[in-house]
Amino acid sequence: MSLESLLNDSRQKFEDELAEFLRIPSVSARSEHKEDMARCADWVRDKLREQGMEAEVIPTRGHPIVYGELSEAGPDAPTVLVYGHYDVQPVEPLDEWETPPFEPSVRDGRMYARGTADDKGQVHVHMKAVEAYREAKGALPVNVKFLFEGEEEVGSVNLEAFIKSNVARLACDAAVISDTPMLSPEHPSICVGLRGMVYMEVRLKGPSQDLHSGQYGGGVVNPANALAKVISRLKDDNGRITIPGFYADVKALSEIERKSLAEVPLTEEEFRQEAGVSALGGGEAGVHFIERIWRRPTLDVNGLLSGYTGEGAKTIIPAKALAKISMRLVPDQDPKAIRAAFESYVRSLKPEGVEMEVMMHSDGLPWAADPEGPLFRAAATAINAAFGSDPLFISEGGSIPIVPMIEQILDTPVLLLGFALPGCNLHSPNEWLSLDLYHKGIETMTRLYDEIAREFAG
Repeated sequence: MSLESLLNDSRQKFEDELAEFLRIPSVSARSEHKEDMARCADWVRDKLREQGMEAEVIPTRGHPIVYGELSEAGPDAPTVLVYGHYDVQPVEPLDEWETPPFEPSVRDGRMYARGTADDKGQVHVHMKAVEAYREAKGALPVNVKFLFEGEEEVGSVNLEAFIKSNVARLACDAAVISDTPMLSPEHPSICVGLRGMVYMEVRLKGPSQDLHSGQYGGGVVNPANALAKVISRLKDDNGRITIPGFYADVKALSEIERKSLAEVPLTEEEFRQEAGVSALGGGEAGVHFIERIWRRPTLDVNGLLSGYTGEGAKTIIPAKALAKISMRLVPDQDPKAIRAAFESYVRSLKPEGVEMEVMMHSDGLPWAADPEGPLFRAAATAINAAFGSDPLFISEGGSIPIVPMIEQILDTPVLLLGFALPGCNLHSPNEWLSLDLYHKGIETMTRLYDEIAREFAG
């Protein structure tokens, strides 16, 4: 049977197995799902073994890593390392899901469930591509190594140590990661830039306990009011971040980069509708919305908590207030320097009468690739064969700390080739994945193996 026929005949089989994968509630951020995380790692390992790979579950201080290897192409063939993650985001707010988040459902050609796009569906693309290629053509033309972690959604806290301890084991000629979106089926794309991140938390403590706002209001500093004032001073009226030195290492776009942005087939109105907002904003005034998302740094409040938030009224001055704040960074901003600048500036804004605690939850480097060389040529050829058009080179506003980590520690080029679509509700209720693009992804990867074998021959 030809590979094309096999892929067509296997569509339902692959979708059924993907649904089985998605039913495991592998939420890494919640301790109550620890056993589910272990069960999901075992599921991935077992599926890799079923398709002929040597695979194992490797414990860490947190959630386990799944590692698989298939070296049937021989020592002279190139080796491809595939990275992905089997953990998923929490599902709240649960009442906004149209169907239960861990009971996959198909509507209008989309599969809805937590993890469909980020990243179980895309991990499964790679698993099925290996299976389909071997069944239709025999041995792969490249050696493959699969590295799937269970802590990406909580900062990949144990992954760097694992990679540094296993450089020889993970050695490869190229790394491929599918954890990014594609512009559209009509505009297949390769991501060549990611923003880095620093995620901070600021806590203010005032009185030793909540106080009656009538008896004490006006006499003590309200931590909620104080925190709101601190936050309000982190940006000016034009959307520029006011932290001293924040923009010192931010580069202006080159003419080539500006030309690439202009070629992106996305209008402000389309983006506004996708986001579900009445108007665009939130970034620097006078900067194109795509540049603000892809190539400019940001600062956003991700969560606020203070005082009474239950039904009805309760007149208090809260004892505490906290804010979670993330900053997306661009090349060549240094997360450690930004963290220090943020903390210094925020502490300078603290009023008398409250205590302040500033802590960091996670950080990650920004990343940019030069889309030249054999890996990107192979990817462009494979995409053209599968989609019928050349790929666009795009950037992504999100952060994937593993990308610069793999590139630097393993000294290998990284290809970001994702098969999710914009608006697929990453980290939100009703996350979905286009099933047509899921299958197209499997086809693309089978073609990519052949193209990498050609480009890296010798």
